[in-house]
Amino acid sequence: MLIQNHPFDTLKLGDTAELTRLCTEEALLIFAAATGNHNPVHLPDSEVEGVASASGIYVAAVISAVVGNLLPGPGTITRSQRFVFHGAARAGDELRARVTVTALGADGTVTLATEVARTGDEGLILSGEAVVVAPRVKMSFEDGEVPGLIVQRHRHFKAMLERARPLPTLVTAVVCPDEVDALQGALLSWRESIITPILIGEGARIRKAALDCGADLSGLEIVEAGSDVAAAQLAVDMANAGRVQAIMKGHLHTDVLLHPMMDRVTGLRIGRRFTHVFVMDVPGQPGPLLVTDAAINIAPDLATKVDIVQNAIDLARSLGIAVPRVAILSAVETVNPAIASSIDAALLSKMAERGQIKGGSVDGPLAMDNAIDLAAARGKGLRGAVAGRAEVLVVPDIDAGNMLAKLLVFLAHAEAAGVVLGAKVPVILTSRSDSAMARLASAAVAAIHYHAR
Repeated sequence: MLIQNHPFDTLKLGDTAELTRLCTEEALLIFAAATGNHNPVHLPDSEVEGVASASGIYVAAVISAVVGNLLPGPGTITRSQRFVFHGAARAGDELRARVTVTALGADGTVTLATEVARTGDEGLILSGEAVVVAPRVKMSFEDGEVPGLIVQRHRHFKAMLERARPLPTLVTAVVCPDEVDALQGALLSWRESIITPILIGEGARIRKAALDCGADLSGLEIVEAGSDVAAAQLAVDMANAGRVQAIMKGHLHTDVLLHPMMDRVTGLRIGRRFTHVFVMDVPGQPGPLLVTDAAINIAPDLATKVDIVQNAIDLARSLGIAVPRVAILSAVETVNPAIASSIDAALLSKMAERGQIKGGSVDGPLAMDNAIDLAAARGKGLRGAVAGRAEVLVVPDIDAGNMLAKLLVFLAHAEAAGVVLGAKVPVILTSRSDSAMARLASAAVAAIHYHAR
């Protein structure tokens, strides 16, 4: 877009210009980060007020956009500004900013009447006056692209926590929470009313971990187990007996935890293969993104992929996605006999079409770009419900899944909640590198899925 200014000699009394700007929660967060003003009244999710109100300077800054872009425009220098505030702007308001020329000085200064109002009801928020030095020569510029900003905010996980808290707490066997991080994750979920933990392992080591982190275990049940293997087996026995509704990994290897669950006689099998799903809150994405399977099935065959897809669809529906859009990923978006994953993807898509996979919209093969980016999908001529708008990403193997999940965490600043599905009870997988939000979200996902199921 071409931006042109209005030199001083062309200005007349009564000249006016205006623009509109949407006040968003993201904009308020960016403004707080840029200015260092962290007054909670001006921040989303504030405990002070239900809806964040913009700071006065944020509203005033919209005036500077009119002056700098429109009237007088590029080359203008501000000398002074005076404001009177009549109300507050809030996240979700569309603001109309207007300036009007009221005086022209012999020294090249221009006096502008300024106002910002809320569109719709025209409620006046700000009025005032600005004195600026207008440019003397004509200028025009192509509006350069300002780098896009993504707020590192995990609103999808916060919504999940709000949904999980009113549910009955999930009685959860926490296996070997004998290390500080493992114990704190369980206790945090307990304090947030997501789970009621039963701690299984060597009691002395669990109490030592509690002492190291200053935690109080009063009121919690500790079930003694002499080894990691024994603790994992006890958790399975308790799930089979109906004493617990979920199992959470503590400080032990994942294969040790899962081994007794997979026993065909005494384990927790329900007919489907065990599969792992990362529920990821990626800043800038409109909803949570599910990645599967990145932790259990190393090189899944077609039958295993059917269970991977179905488990992910069931979880997505539990989380409130009515008809999950599932992309079966490959290196290409066309079937290539030399790329096995593209053949599997096409077969899975057809199986869903024939009702062998239920509850979701499944498409593949899709490359990563045209699975999640609508412009990339349309550029390849891909139509349909899934291409460019996928909510579930099914990877070809554990290598691809692990790399994708970690790239999203460490480069896109995502938070990742991990659960294992296909057992009688959800299995909450956490790791030492997980943040507090990821640990909470893993428990919340398990609770929501359990009660929805």
